[in-house]
Amino acid sequence: MSEELGDSAPAREKKSAKLRLSRFGSAAVVGAASVDSPRRKSPLLRYDFAYGRSDTETFPFEVWRRILLRHTRNAPVRTFDYGPAIGSLELREAICTHLRRSRAVVCDPTEVIVVNGSQQALDLVVRVLVDRGDRVAIEDPHYNGIREVLRVAGAQLMPVPVDRDGLNPAKLPKHASLVFVTPSHQFPTGAILPLARRLALLEWARRKNAVIVEDDYDGEFHYGGRPLESLQGLDTDGRIVYIGTFSRTVFPALRIGYLIVPKSLVAAFTAAKWLNDLHSATLEQQTLAEFITTGMYERHLRRLRRRSTARRAALLDAIQKNLGERVEVTGDGSGAHVVLWPKKRISEDAIIACAASLGVGIYGISHCFLTRSSRTGLMLGYARLNEKEIREGIRLLSEIL
Repeated sequence: MSEELGDSAPAREKKSAKLRLSRFGSAAVVGAASVDSPRRKSPLLRYDFAYGRSDTETFPFEVWRRILLRHTRNAPVRTFDYGPAIGSLELREAICTHLRRSRAVVCDPTEVIVVNGSQQALDLVVRVLVDRGDRVAIEDPHYNGIREVLRVAGAQLMPVPVDRDGLNPAKLPKHASLVFVTPSHQFPTGAILPLARRLALLEWARRKNAVIVEDDYDGEFHYGGRPLESLQGLDTDGRIVYIGTFSRTVFPALRIGYLIVPKSLVAAFTAAKWLNDLHSATLEQQTLAEFITTGMYERHLRRLRRRSTARRAALLDAIQKNLGERVEVTGDGSGAHVVLWPKKRISEDAIIACAASLGVGIYGISHCFLTRSSRTGLMLGYARLNEKEIREGIRLLSEIL
C-alpha cells in the first residue's frame, strides 16, 4: 500500500510558511548563537586545546561494551518498558556511595535524580525554581549554558563578580531567590572557592531564604592538597541543589548526569523530569551502575587523574618556558583547563585566528561575561592532548603572543 501511495503521489513544491515562534522559541534561537562549548573545527586542528572534553582514549570501552552487551542479553522483557523518571535505584545508590567518599556529599538515593547530562539538570532547575522576572544571581564570568537557560526563562540576571578566590559573597545582591555557583573549579577562570567564602555563601542563602545551585562539573580533578568539601556537604539547612555529570569522566555521548536535591523538592523535580522526557535510558544506567559498584569506575578515575596530572605539569612547564612573564595563569589547581591572561592588551579574535592558522585551537573568555569587561583571556583545555602535543602547541602559541 505504501509503495502504491508513494508512486501515485504527485510531486509538489512545498512552500515555507511563516510560522509563529513562542517567546521561548525565539529566545532559544538567539541564545544558541552564544553557547560556548567548542565546536569541531573544520579542518581539524593539530593542537586543539578544547575545553569541556573527556579523555576518551583512556576510557576502557571494551569493558563497557561487555557489560552493556551482557545487560542487553540477560535483561527480562520488563526492562525494555518505561523506567522510573527518577532513575534506576542501582545507579542512584552507586552515585550516593561514590559521592560520599569522593566529594563529601551527604545524600541518600531518594534525593538523587538521574538526568540526561548536566545541561538537562540546569534546565530542570530553572523550570522548577524560576519564574519569569525572578532575580537570579550568577557568577561573572560564567558558563553561558546557564545564562542562556535563565534568559530563555525570562529571569532577571544579577551578575556577581569573580576574583582569584571565585565568587565574592560580599557582592551578592540583596534580592535574589537563587544563585548558581561552580565552587570546585569556577567556570571559566578556574578559581577554587575557599572555605570562608563557602560558609559566607551558605549564610547569605539562609538569611535570604534562597537556593544555591552547585554545579560540580569537574570536581573529580584536584591537584595538590586535600580537596575542599562540597557546598552540599557543608549545608545543614537543605538549600543546595547539586549537579554532577559523567560526561567528563566517562564519555559525553553517554548523556548521564544527576541532580541531588533536598527532600522537599524531590517530588517536583521527579515530575519535571517525567514531563521532559519520561526517563533516561535504562540499559545505560544499569551498565554505569555496575561500572561504579564493581570498582572499575574508581580505577578508571585513578588512571584519568594520573594522566591529567602529567598533562597539567607539561602545560604549566611549557607556558613558563615559552610565555614566561607575558601571561598570568589561573585555574591550574583543579579541573582540566587553565586560563591565560595576557598582560598586554590583545584582540581575542585575532589571536584565535592566528593560532588556528598554525594548527592551534584556543578559546576566548570574553563571551562568558554578562557585564562589559576590558579583560581578555584564553581558555586551554588539556584532556585530549598528550604531553608532546601540549608542548608543541604552546611553542607555536608563543610565536603569536
